[in-house]
Amino acid sequence: MRLTLDALSVLPLIDWLAVIGFFTAWIGYAQFARRHGQKYPSVLAATNQVRRQWMRQTTARENRVVDGVTVQNLSTSPSFFASTTILIIGGLLAVLGTTDKANDFVREIPFAARTSVLVFDLKVAMLTAIFVYAFFRFTWSMRQYTFGALLVASAPEFDAPWTDEERDAFAQRAGGVMGLAAETFNDGLRAYYMAFAAIAWFFSPLACMAATAMVIFVLYQREFHSEVLALLTGQKPV
Repeated sequence: MRLTLDALSVLPLIDWLAVIGFFTAWIGYAQFARRHGQKYPSVLAATNQVRRQWMRQTTARENRVVDGVTVQNLSTSPSFFASTTILIIGGLLAVLGTTDKANDFVREIPFAARTSVLVFDLKVAMLTAIFVYAFFRFTWSMRQYTFGALLVASAPEFDAPWTDEERDAFAQRAGGVMGLAAETFNDGLRAYYMAFAAIAWFFSPLACMAATAMVIFVLYQREFHSEVLALLTGQKPV
C-alpha cells in the first residue's frame, strides 16, 4: 500500500488526471472509430472499398505492372515514417541522457511548467513510448503491404478459367490484407497526432488535456466529416 502511495506521489493529482485522460482518449477514440466506421461512412472504410475494387480489377488485367508499382508506392509511406520515427526515438533517448540540461532548457520556455528532473524524465519516457508504438505499427504495415504484393503476384493469369465467385473471393482476401496494412499505418499516424498532445504536457497538465481534446476532434473531423470522405463516397463536399 505504501509503495503504491509513494508511486502516486511522484506526480501531482492534476498530472495523473492528464495522463489518464490522454490514454483514455487515445484508446477510447481508436475503439470508437473502429465501431463507428462499421455503421457510418469513414475514410478508412471508403478506401477499403476502393482497395477491394482494385483487387477485383487486378484479376481481369493482363499486365499487372501498375498494380505492383501501386503496392510499392503505398509501402513507401510507412517505410518513410518508420525511418523518421527511429531518428525521433534516438533523439529522445539522447535527451534522457542529458536530462539536467534539457530540463533547464524547457524551464526557460515561456509558460512551461517547472518540474523536477524525475517528472521531466517521465514526460520524455512517455513521449518515447508513443513513438516506439508508432514504429512497431509502421513496420507491421510495411510487412502487410509485402503480403499484399505476394497475393497480387500469385494471382492466376487474367484469362484463367475464374468464376465470378473466385474473383470476388480473391478481391476480398487481397483487398482485406491491403486494408489491414492501411489501418495499421493509420494507427501509426494517429500516434504522431497524439504525440503533439503529449508534448503539451511539458507546458502544463491542463495544456495536455486541452491538446488531447483538440487532437481527438481533428481526428474525428478528418475521419468522418472531411471533404475527401464526401468525394470517396460520391457525396457533395460540405
